[in-house]
Amino acid sequence: MLPPYANEPYPDFTQPGPAAAMRTALDLVASQADRYYPLIIGGERITTDAAIVSANPVAPDRIVGRTGSATPELADRAVRCAAATYEEWRAVAPVVRARIILKAAAILRRRIYEFSAWLVVEVSKSWIEAYADAAEAVDFLELYAREMMRLAAPLPSTPSPGEENEVRYVPLGVGVVISPWNFPLAIMAGMTAAAAAAGNTVVVKPASQAPIVAAKFMEVLEEAGLPAGVVNYVPGPGSSVGDVLVDHPLTRFISFTGSREVGVRIHERAAKVHPCQKWLKRTILEMGGKDAIIVDETADIDAAAAGAVASAFGYQGQKCSACSRLIVVDEVHDALMERVLALAPRLTMGDPACAGIDLGAVVDPGAVRKIHEYIEIGRQEGDLVYQSGVPEGDGQFVPVTIIDNVAPDARIAQEEIFGPVLAVIRARDFDHALEIANGTDYGLTGALFSGIRARLERARADFHVGNLYLNRKCTGALVDVQPFGGFNMSGTDSKAGGRDYLQLFMQGKSVAEKL
Repeated sequence: MLPPYANEPYPDFTQPGPAAAMRTALDLVASQADRYYPLIIGGERITTDAAIVSANPVAPDRIVGRTGSATPELADRAVRCAAATYEEWRAVAPVVRARIILKAAAILRRRIYEFSAWLVVEVSKSWIEAYADAAEAVDFLELYAREMMRLAAPLPSTPSPGEENEVRYVPLGVGVVISPWNFPLAIMAGMTAAAAAAGNTVVVKPASQAPIVAAKFMEVLEEAGLPAGVVNYVPGPGSSVGDVLVDHPLTRFISFTGSREVGVRIHERAAKVHPCQKWLKRTILEMGGKDAIIVDETADIDAAAAGAVASAFGYQGQKCSACSRLIVVDEVHDALMERVLALAPRLTMGDPACAGIDLGAVVDPGAVRKIHEYIEIGRQEGDLVYQSGVPEGDGQFVPVTIIDNVAPDARIAQEEIFGPVLAVIRARDFDHALEIANGTDYGLTGALFSGIRARLERARADFHVGNLYLNRKCTGALVDVQPFGGFNMSGTDSKAGGRDYLQLFMQGKSVAEKL
């Protein structure tokens, strides 16, 4: 019998053991730099003429690795391979599928420091942020395997005299997983494992900025005994390969995490019924946010300041859950900002391969340009009250930036920046603050710091976000503790890491037999 599900614990990197393990893992990853990883379709390794080059954001001349780059023809081949494999995989007993996923979780747990090191070098995560990403991947696999075992049994139904009735979940078919670069292990592995555990076959198209972590995860699945063709690895350009995968008449569902622009485009394309397509495609979308922390006049100011700084600047602000707006009731604005401006300069920025670094580089030159553009916009829309320095060299570093006295309808208060830029907005009172917080197109995460029970309860009802946090930071959701997904233009509120998540990859079938 399996032990009850529990979240993977985090190490204390100030202790000699975990620190030594991380350094060893970083050395191992460095020894594998600039290797080539082919496409994998039906278990076959396919080398392509074009390649995707993954570079270390801290030093773009350091090549993390190279992968094949799929063509539209190879994308079509991958979907057709997945469709053929599906006919066998869907017939595998759910408990057997779950055991394979549990085996993958065990392998990933044994290699957790190695995968953390890959995250450090490929997407510039600090040690603890990288380990949290890898631990979340283990958590997803562990939970989804258990949930598949639970959902394998017939659902409860009301008896009917003279009949035998049952309701079961059955898989959907071929799924496309389009995963992001900011959580290139946890989100990619979670979406993939959920779909496969439910009996579907998958084509994975990882983000071009972080394809190596996904290639290493394919090693885990193969070692765990996942049959060839159940998961197919097809990195490639979104504008060509992604469209083929989404539009393909054999594609049954698309699971996507990324920008609002791309998510909306996928949703629109998936709605079109193509020749020979027998179903309406399902989309499972997570598309970002413009998350807010509200601080009222009764809040613990020290806790609020620490929560805001951690939420806004952790992993360089490159989280869809990051605090992008700090909404402060006038009465405590000055006191809160004094503490925020004392904490922000304590953050260290540099190569996260070194111990003790809080912030690394942003993912690519496009991100650098975009963030700097928003900083310039912010200078016109508010008061620049803090900006850090950045390390010298060619690294893709951007400064930690705080802009005060921003209007609620300003661009930097409405548009997702995805970088370490915090807009501070004054509110007259709690009601005004809540109105401001709800005044965007998004609804992913939010937090309220308050000492008044009535306001905490009001937030439970009226703060319109998928993940609400009271008197704590708005990042760091744990699998099966805070299932994750947002409202409005933040996506379809799929609640990744929740106990109903697997049902998105299945459909109910009712069977009645007259006795």
